[in-house]
Amino acid sequence: MTKITRFSTALRPHVTAKIEQLEYADIVVGIPAYYSGDSIVHVLKTVVKGIEQYYPHLKALIMVSDGGSTDDTRDLARSVDPKSYNIESIITVYRGIPGKGSGLRAVFEVASFLKARAVAVFDSDLVSITPEWIRNFVEPVLHGYDYVAPCYKRYKLDGTITNTIAYNLTRALYGRRIRQPIGGDFGISPALVKHYLDQDVWGTDIARFGIDIWMTTSAIVGGFRICQAKLGVKQHGQKDPSSDLGPMLRQVVGTIFQLMEQYQDYWIKTKGSLEVPTLGEFVDQKAEAFDIDQANLVEYFKLGLTNFGGVWKNIIEERDFEIIRELARTERSDRFLMPIDTWVRIVYRYAGAFQATPRQRFKVLDTLVPLYYGRVGSLVNELRDKTSEEAERHFEENALIFEQMKDYLIEIWEHKEG
Repeated sequence: MTKITRFSTALRPHVTAKIEQLEYADIVVGIPAYYSGDSIVHVLKTVVKGIEQYYPHLKALIMVSDGGSTDDTRDLARSVDPKSYNIESIITVYRGIPGKGSGLRAVFEVASFLKARAVAVFDSDLVSITPEWIRNFVEPVLHGYDYVAPCYKRYKLDGTITNTIAYNLTRALYGRRIRQPIGGDFGISPALVKHYLDQDVWGTDIARFGIDIWMTTSAIVGGFRICQAKLGVKQHGQKDPSSDLGPMLRQVVGTIFQLMEQYQDYWIKTKGSLEVPTLGEFVDQKAEAFDIDQANLVEYFKLGLTNFGGVWKNIIEERDFEIIRELARTERSDRFLMPIDTWVRIVYRYAGAFQATPRQRFKVLDTLVPLYYGRVGSLVNELRDKTSEEAERHFEENALIFEQMKDYLIEIWEHKEG
């Protein structure tokens, strides 16, 4: 992981002075923000309502940890006055390299100083957050869980990076079925906050991006008590995977692959997977369907073969490269289908190639993006006539295949290392 400028703290002097005055808080809610002027007021008002509704007897702090937005994000955040004796707020620009990780480091430092009994973290652009989300994250922590991952209601074609890679690899590598390992919203115990702050990652790319999957993986490997909280729909920003998820794939998968090196002694020994307790009741919301530009996905995939065919041929198996070439010749989009075992082998071989090319690893990873677009294009067809429940069973079956083919990954990994 690339080291960058090191800061001893992410907190600015005015924040330190404020928390010294506060002395303690039972609950800290952190909201890392960046250009969130359109949504920050809604998120803050909902958080305040949730605290007032479920924890009026506890002292709470809401902290907006901003990345230096030059719109009205911080001014709008300051306009939300909790008007409650038991709720304080801090609006600040964190210190450190730009990224959600640095924003969360500031929140964790504040929570640690105030000896908070529970920490909840929410994205700043949530449209669908409800007061119940605060309870659903905080309550499990107050009852002994260290890490509360989100369990959303999602449309079957939403969350494609999670459904094609992140969930599958988290389950296969580390043996825990955490359905949304990169969800963005979490509940955290004081013990886990300390564990995060003790890790030497805040001058690396983790502080820039990849923080969500790092938090999930660190909680598993650290042996912390984990559960999932039922929430409602997660709605924010652009949903169509054919638009701009290439950079996100690079960040998430790059972090997963880097963590595979750090934790290889753990995941190589892990066999099978275990369910994670799922607590609470779903908020009464329904995930809305939306259209995906399948033609654009397939076109991007075909262009990838033209641009990266030589790289693909060197990385993936010959039988899978032939399947990819055949797919690129498919003229009818409704017949575009990438076999799941081919996709699993591709992901596993890219994990090996990433490890074997330390100086070019992210350039190599960039060539996975068109293959991912092809996999999503295939999912459109695989899920076309499926209900939400049938789609979820389909994703579970795919994840099981990642798990069953883990020996294939281990063989690649140990060969590359040798």
